[in-house]
Amino acid sequence: MSHHDLILTLNAGSSSIKFKLFEARGAALEPVLAGGFDGVGLADGRLRMRGQEGEALVDEVVAGRSHADCIAMLAGRLPAGGLRACAHRVVHGGEEFVRPVRVDAALLGRLEAFTRLAPLHQPHNLAGLRAMRAAYPGTPQIACFDTAFHATQPAWRRMLPLPRHFADEGVKAYGFHGLSYEYVASVLPQHLGARAWGRVVVAHLGNGASACAMLDCRSQASTMGFTAVDGLMMGTRTGSLDPGVVLYLMQQGMGAAQIAALLYQESGLLGVSGLSPDMRVLLEAAAGGNEHAAQAIDLFADKAASHIAGLAVKIGGLDALVFTGGIGENAAPVREKIARLLGWAGVRIDARANEAASPGARSIAPPDSPVALWVIPTDEERVMAKAALALS
Repeated sequence: MSHHDLILTLNAGSSSIKFKLFEARGAALEPVLAGGFDGVGLADGRLRMRGQEGEALVDEVVAGRSHADCIAMLAGRLPAGGLRACAHRVVHGGEEFVRPVRVDAALLGRLEAFTRLAPLHQPHNLAGLRAMRAAYPGTPQIACFDTAFHATQPAWRRMLPLPRHFADEGVKAYGFHGLSYEYVASVLPQHLGARAWGRVVVAHLGNGASACAMLDCRSQASTMGFTAVDGLMMGTRTGSLDPGVVLYLMQQGMGAAQIAALLYQESGLLGVSGLSPDMRVLLEAAAGGNEHAAQAIDLFADKAASHIAGLAVKIGGLDALVFTGGIGENAAPVREKIARLLGWAGVRIDARANEAASPGARSIAPPDSPVALWVIPTDEERVMAKAALALS
């Protein structure tokens, strides 16, 4: 295995760094190892690495390390001889960056400009980029943008109902989770056949949750707008919220930092349940009679179904609904609730197929369902690795 074959993908968040190493064999990409740092900067931070078969290779405490420290440490753990390229998830590309790009010092400066649009994500993404440039000075660094897939949406739909000058300042609907939607769109035809090119809604349900309406496998509308706190209810984020609530909180004396913490970190499933942002924990608690957990799950499903229905309006109906993301791929009871709420739209669910925890993409609708209903595992890293392969 030479460095000419190895591509690393990196997703640097506020307190975590996820990575995956691929070996390029011609145009094919084989995962070699994967892992991540959790609790970056904290005393109980950990580095975990797994091999091709999921076997544990490393599990150790890395106390108080910065993003740069963690990446230097990762570089020391990767196979000797360097990398062909490294691909980075960058949350915001604005309207300027609608495809992956090779990053140099000048481009890094231009990406800094979007920090005001994504202050909770962009600085950490760019910290990862800088640290990799330092650790691998001659290696191509490729930025892959979470907003890019949505660039095909009509311009008027990206407007917010505000005075026009705000749009000129960049305050408009961008949409996120684009790398996930790009992957699912790329495999839709092999699973859905002709329906893949029709009216499809993909629901990416996880700790962050959104949905995207597609025609011809291209984004037409999405539930996340100017920020990643819009749309569906999430693990700790509110999703769409009456803006009057924010005004009320300000009038009660809450500052911007407190409101940001409330909207992004203390709300959603965690806030409503008072227990956990983790759907697995909530499903277990609800089964044991915890009413608040049950309410959180019902509200999550209700919001998701309502937004999916709203997206169907934008594409003239629904030929297929696809679930992806951690909750979408693994939480059968949540899929069932959402599907039942959309029964009026022709969505039918096969209870047995839905409950079967078979790996990989699968249909969970009965054969005569008017709407195709699928679970398709996402693979954002593969989308990034492919971009790095093409640009290196």
